Amino acid sequence: MSTALQRTRNFCIIAHIDHGKSTLADRLLEMTGTLLGKELQEQVLDSMDLERERGITIKSHPIRMAYKDAAGESYVLNLIDTPGHVDFHYEVSRSLAACEGALLVVDAVQGVQAQTINNLYLALEHDLTILPVINKIDLPAARPDFVAEQFIDLIGCDPDEILMVSAKTGQGVSELLDAVVQRVPSPRGDPDSPPQGLIFDSIFDPYVGAVAYVRMFDGSIRKGERIRLFGNDKQFEVGEIGYFRLARVPQKGLTAGEVGYIATGAKDVRNVRVGDTVTLVERPCPGPLPGYTVVKPMVFSGMYPVDNDQYDDLLDALQKLQMNDASLTWEKETSAALGFGFRCGFLGLLHMEIIQERLEREYDLSLIATLPNVEYEIVMKGGELSLVENPAMLPDVREIQEIREPIVRASVITPKDFVGPVIQISLERRGVQKKMEYLDTERVNLEFDIPLSELVVDYYDKLKSVTKGYASLDYEYTRHQADDLIRLDILINGDIVDALTCIVHRDNAYSWGLKLCQKLKELIPRQMFAVAIQAAVGTRVLARTTVKPFRKNVTAKCYGGDITRKRKLLEKQKEGKKRMKQVGSVEIPQEAFLAVLKVER
Repeated sequence: MSTALQRTRNFCIIAHIDHGKSTLADRLLEMTGTLLGKELQEQVLDSMDLERERGITIKSHPIRMAYKDAAGESYVLNLIDTPGHVDFHYEVSRSLAACEGALLVVDAVQGVQAQTINNLYLALEHDLTILPVINKIDLPAARPDFVAEQFIDLIGCDPDEILMVSAKTGQGVSELLDAVVQRVPSPRGDPDSPPQGLIFDSIFDPYVGAVAYVRMFDGSIRKGERIRLFGNDKQFEVGEIGYFRLARVPQKGLTAGEVGYIATGAKDVRNVRVGDTVTLVERPCPGPLPGYTVVKPMVFSGMYPVDNDQYDDLLDALQKLQMNDASLTWEKETSAALGFGFRCGFLGLLHMEIIQERLEREYDLSLIATLPNVEYEIVMKGGELSLVENPAMLPDVREIQEIREPIVRASVITPKDFVGPVIQISLERRGVQKKMEYLDTERVNLEFDIPLSELVVDYYDKLKSVTKGYASLDYEYTRHQADDLIRLDILINGDIVDALTCIVHRDNAYSWGLKLCQKLKELIPRQMFAVAIQAAVGTRVLARTTVKPFRKNVTAKCYGGDITRKRKLLEKQKEGKKRMKQVGSVEIPQEAFLAVLKVER
């Protein structure tokens, strides 16, 4: 093995949201002298304002650090920062595949959380060396001894192996760097073999095209050589190659064990997919690295501009966002109620929130997002299978044999006092309890198989509410499963409002329809005629409310006299209202479409 390989360490930091991952990365950059003076700022690897505000990492950022240990030996440390949320599960798995070691960071106050366990299992699957780190030991409420016991139970490590740090003050960080050098194995690889590199992330640069973030396992790639991607068999010429400091640092080439970037010149980031294998056209490696899959969106929502004049701006914004985010999908769609818009596919609910917020902020758009839906598998009576992500596009019920919905395995870690309420809200959302284990004397890990459609609407909010914010949630897709699902339509004055159509379980159709009708009654303004709001399955109306009309007292001028005079005036008014209803249209305010999101289940 070459000296350069022996002196290289590739590692990542994995942690639950808000356990101090980005702050620890800042301290490592400061201690190694990678960034100095003005470059040093909080959450330096989180480049988006949104990442800083929410305290989460959305895009992974690799960075190269030079480190000298106490003996004066020089090392190259490649830190691969990973996204911290369950929606970006696949990206995390590819980042882990590019490393030999992982710092498993846990908050000294909160202890082990759901994502900590999920990310740990991912790291163990990739056979990484785990360095247990307890962060925030400077806080008055810190319980490092208690959290250390959790670590020992979880991964069976020795108490001496656990590193105690405070990323904020820098306490224990130099010991952490020494531990990385001593415990994380150096990368294996043969610089003389045919090149084989893993793409663990990609971004779009308007000047050099799609840029692949690459970990080289074997061989070397140099500037000007032609590369081939296994996933789509595309070929590109290497326009620029190098490694990362805060910006890109161009080099002559990358060799086995190194982490860096390759500017491919591709005009679309979808050509450079995360998880793909890169090799040379002239000297290809025998085959791709394992684990590559094309990421599929899990949650779908319609995005419509409030002002139809902004349609072209929204199209332009989605095209630009998709350049940097290959997991975002969209297609044009039209709604009778909302006009022209787009059906967008997202990895999960957080991904959807982030995209919507970026569209509104960075591109100055006002948007209406419809109720999040999932992708259903429809088995027709003829046996053919089709996929539907928009409930309004569901085929005729008489032609459908069964509808299958996506099921996820949800893992909830909660204090033992809240086990009852957590089980209750999970069962209300058609969850099936699969597992219950005590992690320690205070906290319980509960696992449920639960339909994704029930999870994406308000499950997380409810979970935080019933556990006073203490529970943590993680989930992953397992399968599609058939159930008694039906399409619920909302009709206003007999016309179906396609934007409010949803697919629900037959047992929940009446209560969901009634609550929706009542909510819409509060929000739709009164007209000169009565407005009927109905919830219907097929031709059968399940629930109805009526918005009462404005009414002029036409009998006010009748003082006494025969009752037939009054009746005649009332009949005349009734006829007028009937004519008005036939020609009058009901203006549905924007709040009505957002109301669906706020209806209590």
